[in-house]
Amino acid sequence: MGDLHFSDTVSGNIADRVLVVTIDNPPVNATSLSVRSGLMAALDYAAAEDAVRGIVITGAGKTFIGGADIKEFGKPPEAPLLPDVYLRIEQFGKPVVAAVNGAALGGGCELTLACHGRVAASAASFGLPEVKLGIVPGAGGTQRLPRLVGFVAAVEMIGTGRSLKASEALGIGLIDRIAAEALVADASALVDAMAGGELRRTGALVAKTISDADIDAAGAKILAKARGQAAPVEALRLVKAAMTLPFADGLAEERRTFLRLRDSQEAAALRHVFFAERAAGKVERLEKVTPRDIRCVGVVGTGLMGSGIAVSALNAGYQVIGVEQSEEGAAKGHERIAGLLDKAVQTGRLDAAGREERLRRLTVVSDLNALRDADLVIEAVFDDFDVKTDLFRHLDDVVRTDAILATNTSYLDPDAIATATCHPERVVGLHFFSPANIMRLVEVVNCARTESEVLVTAMTFAKRLGKLAIVCGVTEGFIGNRVFSAYRREAELMVEDGALPHEIDQAMEAYGFPMGLFAVYDMAGLEIAWARRKRQAAKRDPNARYVDIADRLCEAGRFGQKSGRGWYAYPDGKRTVDPDVTALVVTERTRKGIKPRSLTADEIMTRLLRAMADEGQTLLSEGIAIRASDIDLVMINGYGFPAHKGGPMFAAGIAA
Repeated sequence: MGDLHFSDTVSGNIADRVLVVTIDNPPVNATSLSVRSGLMAALDYAAAEDAVRGIVITGAGKTFIGGADIKEFGKPPEAPLLPDVYLRIEQFGKPVVAAVNGAALGGGCELTLACHGRVAASAASFGLPEVKLGIVPGAGGTQRLPRLVGFVAAVEMIGTGRSLKASEALGIGLIDRIAAEALVADASALVDAMAGGELRRTGALVAKTISDADIDAAGAKILAKARGQAAPVEALRLVKAAMTLPFADGLAEERRTFLRLRDSQEAAALRHVFFAERAAGKVERLEKVTPRDIRCVGVVGTGLMGSGIAVSALNAGYQVIGVEQSEEGAAKGHERIAGLLDKAVQTGRLDAAGREERLRRLTVVSDLNALRDADLVIEAVFDDFDVKTDLFRHLDDVVRTDAILATNTSYLDPDAIATATCHPERVVGLHFFSPANIMRLVEVVNCARTESEVLVTAMTFAKRLGKLAIVCGVTEGFIGNRVFSAYRREAELMVEDGALPHEIDQAMEAYGFPMGLFAVYDMAGLEIAWARRKRQAAKRDPNARYVDIADRLCEAGRFGQKSGRGWYAYPDGKRTVDPDVTALVVTERTRKGIKPRSLTADEIMTRLLRAMADEGQTLLSEGIAIRASDIDLVMINGYGFPAHKGGPMFAAGIAA
C-alpha cells in the first residue's frame, strides 16, 4: 500500500500488517497541532482497518520528538490536546510500539510511556526537562513513569530534568530493548509478538512498593537542588501521588498543576531565559558572514584559566598547542591539563579512550614558534597590560597573518592591547569564566577594529566549545564585571548602612543565589580586587562615597578561605560569622558618623536588583550590550543569578 498522509507532519505506510507512522516536523518533530491531529487520524485509520495488526510510531531525522512547539508557547491550546492523544494511544485496542530513533524529550518521552512497547536506537535519549522551564510534565509523565520504572528513578528524572542515554533507559526498565540495527523492523516484530494478547498499558501498572524512608531520601535530593523553585517541589508531589492515587485522578491533578505552573512568574522567567539563549550571539549585519576554519588552537599560559580553556578546546575536537615560559612550566601545564581530563574520567564524563585521544591532540611547549600553524591563539597569561602587549607583539612575528589573536583579559582594555599588534583587526576578546572547562559563559568582545569575519569566527568557536557566547563591546569589566561591580558596591554600602555581611548573603541565598556575595569574595580571594582598587585609587572621585571595610580586612591579612579568614572566619574550614568583622564594621560606621538601621531581606534584594538593572540599562545605552536578555544570561551563567528569576533585567521589567 502506498504512503498515507494523516497531516502535514504525520505520514504512514503499511508493511506486513503493521502501520508505521512517521512524525516529520523539522527541526525537532515538536508536538504541534499538526502532529497531534495526525496521530489521532492515524489511530482512526488503524482502528478501522482490519488489515492493520498494530502501529509503530517513529520520527524522521535524528530526533524522535524534541518536546512542545515553541511557536505555541503562550497561546491557548487547540484540540486535540496532548494528554488526550496519549490516553487514546494507551487505551488503543491494537498494540502501539514506539521506535525511538533519537531524542525523546518532554512530550516525546511521554508518548513513549503511553505506548505498549518501546524499542530504541542506541543513539536515542530520554528526558522530561519540564522543570527547567518552571513547569511539570503535563501529558501523563509524572503518573506513567513511576509506574514503569519505580519512584526513585522517576523522581530523579522528572525532578532534575536530566536526560538518560538508551543504555540507562534500558537499565531502569523505561524501554524494552535497544535495536541492533533495524529499528523499525525490531519495533514491528514487537508489535507482532503483542498482537492478540493482553496489552501492557502503563497507566494500569501498579507502582512498586517503596519505604517511606527511601521516598524521603530521594525527595530530599530533589529539594536540596530546588533553591526556591516551585516546579521540582510540585514534580516530587505528583510522583508521590502516582504511588497512591488512581491513575485517572493522578492525571487530573498533574494537568491542574501543569496549567497553574505554566501561568506562573517562574515559568515566564524560564521561558524568557529559553528564548534569550536562542537570540544570544545574533548580531545584525553579521548573519551572512562566513567564519574562518579553525583546526589548531594555541593557548599561551596554562595555569588555572589556560588549562581549562585547553581542555574545552580538546573536548571540542581541536588540536591544541599550549605554550609556557619554560620547559618546567610546560611540563606542569601538561600535567594540569591531563589532571583535568583525569577528573572527567573519574566523574564519568569521559572514558579512558577519550582521555588518550585528547592527549594525542595536545602539545605543551616553551617555544612560541610552535604556534606558527595555529589558526587561533588565546592568551591566558597574567592580567597585566605590559605582559599581554609584549606577548602580542611577539606573536605578530610568529603566527600567520590570517591567524586570530584572542585576549582573555577580565578588566584590561582589549582595544589598547590590540594596538600593540601590526594587525589589530584580527584581535578579539574571549573572556572565559573560571573554571573554563566547566563554566558555560564566554563574553566575546567586539573590539573597535575587530573584523566582522574575526568576530563571527570567535562566536562560532565559542559555540563549538559548547559555550554560551554573548557578544559585547569594550568597557572595563565588560558586561558581567560591570554589573557585578555595581551590585558589589551597593552591598558594601548596605554594610555601612546597617546590614551585616552574613545578612546580605542570607538574603541572596533565600532569593535563589547558590552563594552570597561575601562568601563568594572569600572563596575567590580578596587580594585581587584589593590590588585593583589600589591601582584605581588615583582616578577615584574624592567626593564619591567609598567603603573602606574590604581594604581594612586585606590590611589585616584576611584574604578569604585560603588564609582562614576574610569576611568570615573558617575554623576547620567551615564558614562562620566572625565577631571581629562585625566589630570592624561597627568601628567604620562610627568613624563615618553613620547611624545604622536594620534592613529586611526584601530591602536588601530590592537595592541589589536595582543596582544590577541600573547598570544594565547603562550598558544598553552605551551600546556595550546588544540586548537586555544578553545581560540576564551573563548574570545567570557567570554570577549565579537564579535562572528561575529570569535575570536582573527581566526582574526589573526591562526588555531588550
